[in-house]
Amino acid sequence: MTGTPGAPGGTPTRPAARWPARRSPARRGGRRAPVALLVPAGLGLVFLTLPLAGLLVRTPWATLPERLTAPGVLTALRLSMVCATLATLLCLLLGVPLAWLLARVDFPGRRLVRALVTVPLVLPPVVGGVALLLVFGRRGLLGGWLDETFGLTLPFTTTGVVLAEAFVAMPFLVIAVEGALRGADTRYEEAAATLGAGRWTTFTRVTLPLVAPGVAAGAVLAWARALGEFGATITFAGNYPGTTQTMPLAVYLALETDLEAAIVLSLILLVVSVAILAGLRDRWIGTS
Repeated sequence: MTGTPGAPGGTPTRPAARWPARRSPARRGGRRAPVALLVPAGLGLVFLTLPLAGLLVRTPWATLPERLTAPGVLTALRLSMVCATLATLLCLLLGVPLAWLLARVDFPGRRLVRALVTVPLVLPPVVGGVALLLVFGRRGLLGGWLDETFGLTLPFTTTGVVLAEAFVAMPFLVIAVEGALRGADTRYEEAAATLGAGRWTTFTRVTLPLVAPGVAAGAVLAWARALGEFGATITFAGNYPGTTQTMPLAVYLALETDLEAAIVLSLILLVVSVAILAGLRDRWIGTS
């Protein structure tokens, strides 16, 4: 019997196939990027970072501790944090079931509902504030009934701030959670149903843990959007210190009276935004 030397029992063997080395993405297009792309890319980077650098340069670092602990700043910061957190909780309470409905249930008009959910993303915030006034104002569709029945007034109150922030922030949560639900493996839910678990038990013990990262990311985005909301808040809730004046509204007011105070308030919002981006970098901009 003939065969390749070294092969057991004289069985012929073939040399192992060699796969070509995988080229890194940076080398696929060549080592040097064309100047026609580098120049606008550099200008775009400067355009985005130069205003932020200007904010850091103009910050009054010598008096920063005193300005950060000023009563007006602390009040606006505390109100912003509380309202943004409450608005995020409201978004979770209403947005997660809405995202599940869009992702799991095939019903007539689902595309229309999804489009309506995303309208606040492109709607000017001031228009959103006007729309809230037309619904929840004292002469609005529901405002008069709420006032007469429950004695509840929403416009120009802290509750109005929460509603305005939730209105503009909820689409971020719904989109993130719906995407997570569509990407989740439904076999676990089917297995739970086969074992006799009810729909609510399956949702709370199987579905939610599966999409928890998406829910968390959506909640963080909603919180950040609520924290930076200005147009809908000032239109629907006004700008009353200690009641409805959040950080963005305080910045707007300080621009007319104290530029350095406006810079300090803007710096706080910038730090919060960078912290949120750093917390989400592994999810969206992380590299493998």
